[in-house]
Amino acid sequence: MSNAPHYPFTAVVGMDDLRLALLLNAVSPAVGGVLVRGEKGTAKSTAVRALAALMPDVDVVAGCRFSCAPAAPDPRCPDGPHEATPGTARPARIVELPVGASEDRLVGALDIERALADGVKAFEPGLLADAHRGVLYVDEVNLLHDHLVDLLLDAAAMGASHVEREGVSVRHAARFLLVGTMNPEEGELRPQLLDRFGLTVEVAASREPEQRVEVVRRRLAYDDDPSAFAARWAAEEAALRERIVAARATLPRVGLGDAALRQIAATCAAFEVDGMRADIVMARTAAALAAWAGRTEVREEDVRQAALLALPHRRRRNPFDAPGLDEDKLDETLERFGGDGRPDTDSGPGTDADPDPDTDPPPDGGPGGPGGNDVPPQGRGPDSAASAGQPEPSSPSSPTEPPAGQPEPSGTPAASAAERAAERAGEPFRTRTLSVPGLGEGAAGRRSRARTEHGRTTGAHRPRGALTALHLSATVRAAAPHQHARGRRGPGLVVRRDDLRQAAREGREGNLVLFVVDASGSMAARRRMGSVKGAVLSLLLDAYQRRDKVGLVTFRGDAAELALPPTSSVDAAAARLGELPTGGRTPLAAGLLKARDVLRVERLRDPSRRPLLVVVTDGRATGAGGGDALALAGRAARLHAAEGTAAVVVDCETGPVRLGLAGDLARDLGGTAVTLDELRADSIAGLVRDVRAAADTRTATATGTRTATGTGTGSTVRDRRAA
Repeated sequence: MSNAPHYPFTAVVGMDDLRLALLLNAVSPAVGGVLVRGEKGTAKSTAVRALAALMPDVDVVAGCRFSCAPAAPDPRCPDGPHEATPGTARPARIVELPVGASEDRLVGALDIERALADGVKAFEPGLLADAHRGVLYVDEVNLLHDHLVDLLLDAAAMGASHVEREGVSVRHAARFLLVGTMNPEEGELRPQLLDRFGLTVEVAASREPEQRVEVVRRRLAYDDDPSAFAARWAAEEAALRERIVAARATLPRVGLGDAALRQIAATCAAFEVDGMRADIVMARTAAALAAWAGRTEVREEDVRQAALLALPHRRRRNPFDAPGLDEDKLDETLERFGGDGRPDTDSGPGTDADPDPDTDPPPDGGPGGPGGNDVPPQGRGPDSAASAGQPEPSSPSSPTEPPAGQPEPSGTPAASAAERAAERAGEPFRTRTLSVPGLGEGAAGRRSRARTEHGRTTGAHRPRGALTALHLSATVRAAAPHQHARGRRGPGLVVRRDDLRQAAREGREGNLVLFVVDASGSMAARRRMGSVKGAVLSLLLDAYQRRDKVGLVTFRGDAAELALPPTSSVDAAAARLGELPTGGRTPLAAGLLKARDVLRVERLRDPSRRPLLVVVTDGRATGAGGGDALALAGRAARLHAAEGTAAVVVDCETGPVRLGLAGDLARDLGGTAVTLDELRADSIAGLVRDVRAAADTRTATATGTRTATGTGTGSTVRDRRAA
């Protein structure tokens, strides 16, 4: 079965945008690849792998491991220099990069021992060399480790791969078409890598029963007999391959006039995309679309289709923005700059020209609309749906907060079964860095200190397994005492494998940031929930940038719930946070115990990823237990402290009189408390950087204070118990 043919490209049902994007890259590799976003089980990988059979053959220098072109071989090829030869043709490659690949597997491996002892550059090419002049395919590209992403970015930017190991250098050409697939539920891509994909498409399973039936029918037929199924589609595959070859031949003759260029520039400016790569990609895509249609001139429909493929992922300003374009705005922009490509400033007879026409058409699509087209109205960005569905702000009058430790009166709205509608989050802001103390060994990230493969060198040790980072001075020191016994006579150093030393490096890891959010009636009082959600949203944005996993526990009424299991998708966490209603009692103990259960399971799943517990509350605790609710919460908090869980309490208490209950909770957790104002990176009220270790916690508890250090500042924040 391993030699079975791939599923035919022409047999893929539906997914027109995906197929078109892949075919355009086959016609013009300069388009820059494609990112396929979609839910699991939508045949993303099947379609990408099927593209291999349609790619034209590649002429290469015979015997060259780096696929040099016979007409223009790389002058710095490690297998060169190459003499002028006719070369040989081979099928284009689609090379798959596994998410868990090592750096050596991606860029290649250099034999350090032979390089030191014999001065020989013994280099084994990696996946970047295999993908040169072909396709590099990354499934689940959003889960790729940061150091591999950095290498991909360097190779994509320079068209070459460099391997540097202790003064020994190898360089080879690496120009490839980057194709990636991802499930957005598992997290987003770094903006730099996102921009490297020329096009992006969203795929989803069809909701039409007949189309789903056809998908199942074809898949079962392929699984029963792959060869017979491929033979049934051979004619369609051959015809499509011939069309790609014809489009490639037409592409150099395609004219991109000034009118089309102005439309492209105006569209990119209207959607406020960063940089100039979007303009270039749109131009190349529009030309490829014209060639695919057999034309030698670019039309407005080509520019429109190019915008729909090249801009959605470039207009995002933060990870919570949904990708996509407002098609009404796109049509209006193209119409304004249509014809000769210049803006139409004539607003009709008897009227003055308006140099800045209203870009918002009437909702009825009347005369002021985008040319009377029939394009259905689309969403106006990530805030439009939320704002359209948001209720009016609640009345300034809010229920009085009950005394600490007492249940809400049964007659108040907070204690009733009805709950308040979700309140909109405040504007996010840049937060202070919260980190876990000590030195971890978790997945690479940007939050807490950890032993990593990449970072500053802190020492050396004997390699455990394959040598990945040589510590040169330690290796020389280990080999030096044995040179006479090994019969050294010349200037070279006699190095044995036992002399090699691995560099110990320290970098940063990603953590599991578990949010425990108070959604009770006391948080809704004085309309604080908007500010609280804004703070959590800010911390989520920080978690995205630091490559953390996040989870969300909420508590209100009589119980706590896991609103979002730990995930790499901060988008999902932000969506759950936006939907969070408020009201009812404050079962703080239940929230802490639920968080403890979640962390216990996650320690079994991923023991190396250290957790950071972020409790967002004013410290109040009420419930059916009456006055012992605060004591129950304290006992639950001390369970976390006993297990060594790093914790921080975001104190949401407001008003001139404060009870200091959040500070008490932080002491029980063995962590630190920080107010909403102190959480801001630009705040001068306090500097919160590191969560103190358990030993510091015991000392601080004995003295009745809690100190949180600010990196490089020596500043402190103290929480005081209420008198």
